Amino acid sequence: MSVRDPKGEGVGADAGAPLSGCAALVTGASSGIGAATAWELARQGAAVALVARRTERLEELAARIRAEGRSCAVLTADLGDVGQARQAVEDTVDRFARLDVLVNNAGYVAMGPVEEGDPANWRRMLDLNVDAVLRMSQAALPHLLRAAADGPRQVADLVNVSSVAGRVARRNNAVYSATKHAVCAFSEALRQEVTGRGVRVGLVEPGMTVTEMTTDASGYLAARDMPQEAWLHAEDLARAIAFMVTQPAHAAINEIMMRPTAQEH
Repeated sequence: MSVRDPKGEGVGADAGAPLSGCAALVTGASSGIGAATAWELARQGAAVALVARRTERLEELAARIRAEGRSCAVLTADLGDVGQARQAVEDTVDRFARLDVLVNNAGYVAMGPVEEGDPANWRRMLDLNVDAVLRMSQAALPHLLRAAADGPRQVADLVNVSSVAGRVARRNNAVYSATKHAVCAFSEALRQEVTGRGVRVGLVEPGMTVTEMTTDASGYLAARDMPQEAWLHAEDLARAIAFMVTQPAHAAINEIMMRPTAQEH
């Protein structure tokens, strides 16, 4: 994994921003919900580490964030790799000397009937949608617990981005739904383990959202009979995540399911 941050910035201070003095790590930050969330958390005052495979996309977003006077680090990583996932957390802490917010957003979808499925695609979904969430969460927990104990907010946040598919299984989406059901169960169990120590675990479950991933699967999604202009936008989910992590320390938003108004299931 390569780390790129030519300015070598640390965590800044902005007394008027809810996440002032905090550092956040967002995975899958090169596009879609991840990019929108990183931008929103920076707007809320956080120094942000951007993690994804596409360095050029990350650099473009980092330039925008820095232009707003916020600190940003670019970390190029494939989170399907055990070592790179854990290293992303350590590089974030090395850069900003802390970690207050982790957003596990990176994911992969390959739709189609099980009998025609490619096991390589199934493995990729398991690697990114489940295993990377487990690895990132475990690696981040010591730092999040430390931030909750002695940080400016006296609380830390771990947010997992799942999907409505993690609650409602549908044909031609079996393996993806299985991975997202796993994220839902993991999030609730982890919440019970750490909530007494000041780490809030939140679960965000988007419905139909305009992203590169869903556009690539549009052939199967078209059967939902809902025009794409009615779908959610990445910025809608970013605002939901920001709402979750900027609550006062005594309040925890554990779960947000957000669908387009026109989405029935």
